[in-house]
Amino acid sequence: MSGRPLDILEASLGERVTVRLKSGDEYVGELTGYDQHMNLVLEDATIPVEGGMEEETPVEDTTIIRGDNVVSITP
Repeated sequence: MSGRPLDILEASLGERVTVRLKSGDEYVGELTGYDQHMNLVLEDATIPVEGGMEEETPVEDTTIIRGDNVVSITP
């Protein structure tokens, strides 16, 4: 998948994505919305546990991530 970033986000709506933040935290969830600033809305998000030995930690309700905290979004 290649193209402009907002086009890729549009194509990823309704799909599970991995979002890495400046803090090093990651969220995995269904991308249900975004805007021109790359603020993201995730549903059914989880926080993966490092090493994968434990279960992922579920996040309650809707997760909104401010775009200037995002380092990468992997569809």
